[in-house]
Amino acid sequence: MEEFKVVSVNISETKGTVKKPVDGIKLTHQGVEGDAHSGPWNRQISLLGMESIRKFEQQAGRGISPGEFAENITLEGFDYTKVRPLDRLTCGEVEIEITQIGKECHGTSCSIFKEVGDCVMPKEGIFARVLHPGLIGKGDILEFHPRMYRVLVITLSDRASSGEYEDRSGARLQALLRSFFSDNGLNLFIHYALIPDDQYKLTELVHQAKDELVDLLITTGGTGIGPRDFTVDVIKPQLDKEIPGIMEMIRMKYGAVKTQALLSRSVAGVMGKTLVFTLPGSVKAVNEYMDEILKSMLHLEYMLHGLDVH
Repeated sequence: MEEFKVVSVNISETKGTVKKPVDGIKLTHQGVEGDAHSGPWNRQISLLGMESIRKFEQQAGRGISPGEFAENITLEGFDYTKVRPLDRLTCGEVEIEITQIGKECHGTSCSIFKEVGDCVMPKEGIFARVLHPGLIGKGDILEFHPRMYRVLVITLSDRASSGEYEDRSGARLQALLRSFFSDNGLNLFIHYALIPDDQYKLTELVHQAKDELVDLLITTGGTGIGPRDFTVDVIKPQLDKEIPGIMEMIRMKYGAVKTQALLSRSVAGVMGKTLVFTLPGSVKAVNEYMDEILKSMLHLEYMLHGLDVH
């Protein structure tokens, strides 16, 4: 587990001004008590690494003190490139969740920008919200907890589950997910289930995914109109919100080339805090559907957790 040392904790009573180091800060569900940036939003706390500050000192031609970039917490050994939204930092009872990397620069309303004509926060500043309040002071250690995305992949196939042939669509789906999450520097755990076309078994797995707060549930198979194609009929009633545009676009895109693609009843939606997608049961369909779904996957995850990340 990576750890970062708190070099300084800093507060300012007015936005756009340099923050002054203090002995300790009290975190509430609004952010840093007494700080101008506290409030019921996602950028309650700002963090910056000394490594970023030292790099900027060369550009500025002078030494820069903690708090000059208006960060609340200045850390040693902090690599901003490894941090992603929804990662967490803990210090004793304190728990904060990363909500944003970088931000729009305030320009002339920022003290250090007025002096140097540039600022490090728009690219390397980290912003977070408080999940569990408490105290943080100089010399404390923050423990870094990268988010682990938990995915349930379900293949529905009588013949594959009986061993008549290999489940190639489920294997391909898992490979695409691993590649996508790895390319984005994210941690992934996949649980895979191969079941027959059994609506009761599917219902059981869907309820389990919701109860266990799985991040992503993807099925392959059972989206057609055959007598044993009931995947959509089981899952659709479980959705709190549908996301119709994704599947509509996929059907139109590939249906314009091959009309059979228009016959899929695949759905996308949200079930509690779980994103849900139902895919047809072929490798070709998995490739086509995931090519489109993955384009908005992270944005959907962030929206689902209340983050306005663009």
